[in-house]
Amino acid sequence: MTALGNIGFIGGGNMGEALIKGLVKAAVPAQNIRVAEPNESRARQLTERYGVNCSSDAAEVVQHSDLIVLAIKPQIVPAAMPGIAAAFSDAKLLVSIAAGVTSRSLEEYFDGAPRVVRVMPNTPALSGAGATALCAGLHATKEDLAMAIHLFEGVGTVHVVSEAQMDAVTGLSGSGPAYVYMVIEAMAAGGVLEGLPMDTALALATQTVFGTALLVKESGEHPAVLRDKVCSPGGTTIAAVKALEEKGLRAALIKGVSKAAKRSRELGKG
Repeated sequence: MTALGNIGFIGGGNMGEALIKGLVKAAVPAQNIRVAEPNESRARQLTERYGVNCSSDAAEVVQHSDLIVLAIKPQIVPAAMPGIAAAFSDAKLLVSIAAGVTSRSLEEYFDGAPRVVRVMPNTPALSGAGATALCAGLHATKEDLAMAIHLFEGVGTVHVVSEAQMDAVTGLSGSGPAYVYMVIEAMAAGGVLEGLPMDTALALATQTVFGTALLVKESGEHPAVLRDKVCSPGGTTIAAVKALEEKGLRAALIKGVSKAAKRSRELGKG
């Protein structure tokens, strides 16, 4: 991993913890990681699990860090940024995972030429299987982008996109795990309806989604091609696919991605 120096997290929630876990696993010394977390119980939990330094003072964390991960909810950004900006300098890199908050809006909190990289990860990063997209702000260098890529490669795959594409990323992969959870839940419920015990149905549904995603990834074939290979003429699968099309499964998922992207743009406007 590219040398990241001292790393500070503003916020110690689930995504922050996933990144901390990935860093420690990648042999980044715990003493090089600081976390600004106002919740004492949560701060104690992170220290016990990973040996990182926790503080309730965000400015102190920024002051002692070379790379700062902004891991707070977008609604909190306006209140938190003035204190962060006071301890920031052009020698530091800000990596933001605040949904919908643009690089430009973050840059406006600082004087000089602040280096900002905007990132949209997702919660499977907690299992090391996240999907992350990122883009460079106005003053971020190629080296800054490389550091952000290395940071998030520790918890999954990384894709570089343009700033204009980040809201679409939020709607697709950022919010996407919720859609898949609903699919797994519904598939399991269908199994229960047809007589399976819930634990068996849920286990089968979960493994089916996991294995299918893995096959798409490893085969390199389009999902439609793989789907057609499963649909025997007059068989069970084509009957199910017909029912799903009639109920609008594809259209509903497309609409869901679009709605989430729209909400991301709204959050970015404050």
